[in-house]
Amino acid sequence: MYAGDESRLDAAEQLAGYDRRAAAEAFSVIACDREIGDEVRLSAAEQLADLYPRAAGPACLAIARDREVGDEVRLSAAELLAEVDPRAAGPACLAIADDREVGDEVRRSAAEQLAALDPSA
Repeated sequence: MYAGDESRLDAAEQLAGYDRRAAAEAFSVIACDREIGDEVRLSAAEQLADLYPRAAGPACLAIARDREVGDEVRLSAAELLAEVDPRAAGPACLAIADDREVGDEVRRSAAEQLAALDPSA
């Protein structure tokens, strides 16, 4: 994580007090930016979910599918997606459960969440 990452997140947080739509766009850009630290991306997705829950879907999915993101952060993004848009969480959980580079516990958690969301999956 870079100091610039935190600054961008801080700016988006301040913007939320004045223009929720613009803040949501900023949070989305931050969450989807592969150059930004994992925790900052997840924080941006969480704040986006607070502003506009449905808008957080693509951001959470981007984090969950990103193989460069840490396992726990990927799982947290999939869990957040399951909270705000359960139907969209399947692909996020599947991406984690199918990734053999992810630790067994995280893969198992993703598979369990997928089964809870869609038993036929």
